[in-house]
Amino acid sequence: MTNTLKAGTILIEDGTIIPECFRLETEPDSNGWKSVANLEPRELDRKLNQAGWIFFFIAGEIKSTVFGLDRQKALRSALKRVISQVKAQNCNGLQITHVTSGSFLNLPCVSISAHSRHIQQGQVFSGG
Repeated sequence: MTNTLKAGTILIEDGTIIPECFRLETEPDSNGWKSVANLEPRELDRKLNQAGWIFFFIAGEIKSTVFGLDRQKALRSALKRVISQVKAQNCNGLQITHVTSGSFLNLPCVSISAHSRHIQQGQVFSGG
């Protein structure tokens, strides 16, 4: 899945309860999270709202930068760090806002920025 990470990618934690009538096409990840393959963030939000569910957007961007020669390994590590911060907020989803590769003092690095998201039924946030 790390090959498909880009701005707008939505990840949802395995086991997240969603409306039964709702069909998500996902790509599994070893981190226990799935990438939503068939819907853009706005579409997902709209469809959940139609089903009487909420897709909360948590303000405050989460960022992680990892240095390493192996880009895929660095990307996986950065994603794990972001996921751990999302879990600390008791949220079951995240939306990638930026993925960049570069270097700092000639050391290759990968940075990921994201916002926590939370899928639930009801209007009052029940996450964290």
